[in-house]
Amino acid sequence: MKVKDKVVIVTGAGSGIGRATAKHFAKFGAIVVVSDINLEKAQKVTDEIVTNFGKALPISADVSDFEDVEHLIEHTVAVYGKLDVIVNNAGIGPNLLPTHESDLKDWENVIAVNQTGVYYCMKVALNQFLEQGYGNIVNVASLAGLKASPNNISYSASKFAVVGMTKSAAMEYAKKNIRINAVCPGYTESALLKKLINAKPEMDAILKSIIPMNRYGKANEIADAIVWLASDNTKFITGQTITLDGGTSL
Repeated sequence: MKVKDKVVIVTGAGSGIGRATAKHFAKFGAIVVVSDINLEKAQKVTDEIVTNFGKALPISADVSDFEDVEHLIEHTVAVYGKLDVIVNNAGIGPNLLPTHESDLKDWENVIAVNQTGVYYCMKVALNQFLEQGYGNIVNVASLAGLKASPNNISYSASKFAVVGMTKSAAMEYAKKNIRINAVCPGYTESALLKKLINAKPEMDAILKSIIPMNRYGKANEIADAIVWLASDNTKFITGQTITLDGGTSL
């Protein structure tokens, strides 16, 4: 993967796919800004990277707060002089309920983080990329942004939005040497999946039965695709949504 010495921000990097992605970038020689709303988690991932002779910097940021996003990107550029890649991974899950029973606060929170947070990060990063003359964005969407996801109205809405924002912005900035792509993971081993199965244990067998590979994805498998899209190995790819779902969408 050609990402050596690239300066990369990964949001939501304190756990799950974000953690795996941050560590994967570092493995291939990138300088990683480990961003998470929980600074303690960000610091822990940073320490794991540095212990393995990688380069990383922890920065706390709430992506639903525009000033936090501005600080995240401005501080990164102040320290390293540039920003090559931003991975918009930070996200939260909803309370699983039918649409008519869904909670208004739940809707507001999920949209604020998963949709508006991605918009904020794209907006601020794009200004930096235009100034530099290049840049790369990888958004983490979901299979729920491509297919129906019952009892999941806010999460589904937010992830369909991420797919749309990715494609629209990719067209806008293709001539500006800025690439924008997304990954759409299916059911992946994560805190969100664990929350679902803990709430409804019977879902474990049900979910695996609809995955042709008969297993959940692993965070490092999603990280592989993210780092690949961010690398110089994929210079002619933009506006794409890479689905990683073990065949579920088939």
